[in-house]
Amino acid sequence: MSGTLSSAVWLLPLLPLLGAAVLLLAGRRTDSWGHLLGCVTALASFALGVVFFVDMLGRDAADRVMHQTLFSWVPVGELQVDFGLQLDQLSVCFVLLITGVGSLIHIYSVGYMAHDPERRKFFAYLNLFLAAMLLLVLADNFLGLYVGWEGVGLASYLLIGFWQYKPSAAAAAKKAFVVNRVGDMGLVFAMMMMFSTFGSVEFADVFTGAEAASEGMLTAIGLALLLAACGKSAQVPLQSWLGDAMEGPTPVSALIHAATMVTAGVYLIVRSNAIFDLAPNAQLAVVIVGAVTLLFGAIIGCAKDDIKKALAASTMSQIGYMVLAAGLGPAGYAFAIMLLLTHGFFKAGLFLGAGSVMHGMNDEVNMRRYGGLRTFMPITFVTFGLGYLAIIGIPPFSGFFSKDKIIEAAFAAEGAQGIVLGTVTLLGAGLTAFYMTRVMLMTFFGQPRWASGASDPHESPGVMTVPMILLAVGSVAAGAVLAIGSSLQHWLEPVVGAHHGEPALPVWAITGLTLVVVLAGVAVAYRQYARQPIPADAPVEVSALTVAARRDLYGDAFNEAALMRPGQELTRTLVTVDDRGVDGAVNGFAALVGGTSMRFRRLQTGFVRSYALFMFAGAALLVATMLVRLW
Repeated sequence: MSGTLSSAVWLLPLLPLLGAAVLLLAGRRTDSWGHLLGCVTALASFALGVVFFVDMLGRDAADRVMHQTLFSWVPVGELQVDFGLQLDQLSVCFVLLITGVGSLIHIYSVGYMAHDPERRKFFAYLNLFLAAMLLLVLADNFLGLYVGWEGVGLASYLLIGFWQYKPSAAAAAKKAFVVNRVGDMGLVFAMMMMFSTFGSVEFADVFTGAEAASEGMLTAIGLALLLAACGKSAQVPLQSWLGDAMEGPTPVSALIHAATMVTAGVYLIVRSNAIFDLAPNAQLAVVIVGAVTLLFGAIIGCAKDDIKKALAASTMSQIGYMVLAAGLGPAGYAFAIMLLLTHGFFKAGLFLGAGSVMHGMNDEVNMRRYGGLRTFMPITFVTFGLGYLAIIGIPPFSGFFSKDKIIEAAFAAEGAQGIVLGTVTLLGAGLTAFYMTRVMLMTFFGQPRWASGASDPHESPGVMTVPMILLAVGSVAAGAVLAIGSSLQHWLEPVVGAHHGEPALPVWAITGLTLVVVLAGVAVAYRQYARQPIPADAPVEVSALTVAARRDLYGDAFNEAALMRPGQELTRTLVTVDDRGVDGAVNGFAALVGGTSMRFRRLQTGFVRSYALFMFAGAALLVATMLVRLW
């Protein structure tokens, strides 16, 4: 059976891809059942992923990699690339996350998009998103990964701008597309350097040849890969698109933040561990980016009144934790993936909970217009609350097992770096507890603050609440399952290597300190948002830090000053050089030729006597020349 399964890996991305093709090509004829086809293809891919996972569990660790070459893809000179797929211990984790959480989001969308006239197209784009992400994590070479990488970018553009009649949605989709193109160039440059260094872009060739490559080249490749990861995973300095991406339907936000796009950068770094392990400077850059983004997103989340944008900032921060862990090398790779998997459950649940609140509140997103919703939406309250407890790291919820491991690994780093990183991760945990408690209190507690005369909120239908309940179960149990006996670490060891270091401080001390910081964050938020009335409008007289956080810490202003304005000036300069330099030279030469021809044309008078005179003069000159030479 194993041999048969190995030859069926291609079905994993093909099933949702076929669903997208049918829904897009068949058009309106599928309107009545298109959403069902979208769900069925996602669920079928998940079921197949479970079969693969169970089969891998029954094999020896050395025999778990399933490799399939489909056809010769790029046979061009020295560049020989086959279209191949590889399912191993790392990629199967992503397959289960993408298809499992993705399927629940599909089912939820049946209810959320029930009255949208373009629901069939929405499900086609969801299927396309899943197919592209599956190709990204299953490719056995960087070129195949790049195809999935760009497919994810395309699907995100289509879904963020799904309601393109809204100027804000169209602008957000364009922004996400442009910012990600900047990051994508990093992956392109990395592949170019790989081919020039290793003569291949296959994972096996690149990772095997890395040991013989120079540290400078590996550092350059690592930094290029980091740039790519910053774009897809919304890490500083390419984080500005993530908040605006909330203009898409809420299920899109859940899919992007929990199971697909933002996880791609973490996957790229962890998959490329053989390069980063040999390039300490690139590894340090990964750690710095993760640490900065961790705090960057958390600070922004503390000031957002839009429930979806608060959760988006949270995602930025949580991915920062993962990137930081990945930058710690073998000490953090498995923990980065553990947080990524548990985050998939609780962040999807939180976003779907936010969508449920919006569904019951006539699409209102301002938390200052909520209040007291726990009595009107009990299922949403409980499931959202379980996700809240998971993300802030309260034991025994999943975030406690995954995020605490990263804090331990940060403290275990050598020398002063361990103190700095440990402090940063602790501060991030406290800020996470503050802004998520703020979201809970403003949404579900206190007095109702919605407009007088508006209809009371209502609970969402079963097709929406059932996926939320299942995700809440994962928010509770996933961390413990992955942490028991270091099961995930042992599972990933053949791919990311083993680590046998010990934390600098006792585990119980780090755990206790983390819980104290988390409870402090909860307490501060409780004092501010539970014991005081929440004004319907955001206060105007606030600190400079609050103003900066409301404006995303001036991320857009920085991009405009550092990238857009210089880019515009460079474009104007190049246009001037082209107009006056290149075109001027070409046009000047053309004018010279034209003017010269105009002058010579005057010699052509059209009179026979003139031509006879010239012929006589020419003959006389020729005879005179001959006589002179004979003389």
